[in-house]
Amino acid sequence: QVQLVESGGGLVQAGGSLKLSCAASGRTFSSYVMYWFRQAPGKDREFVAVINWSGGYTTYADSVKGRFTISRENDKNTVNLQMNSLKPEDTAVYYCAANRVYYSLGDMDYWGRGTLVTVSS
Repeated sequence: QVQLVESGGGLVQAGGSLKLSCAASGRTFSSYVMYWFRQAPGKDREFVAVINWSGGYTTYADSVKGRFTISRENDKNTVNLQMNSLKPEDTAVYYCAANRVYYSLGDMDYWGRGTLVTVSS
């Protein structure tokens, strides 16, 4: 069993930066592929970024490519999302998730409860 807890959300002006973190419980963190998703008000949840077990492979949604960076620290059971050059359209609840198959978006084993990011114009 893995529990995921996101932190780091908040209010930021357009052009600013935020760093989200997701802390995972359990001793098997390094065996999971880790994801960030987001859900804007009135919209479906969408994929943001994914990182493989070792941190050597990452994939991003086109909408965040070049602005967001996903990373992980297996010794600290943590995955991070550095968000730069934020835009109002990045406003959403951001969720951390995990499964065992790289870039398999259809079925997550675990989800966090989310952290709200609000970008003002």
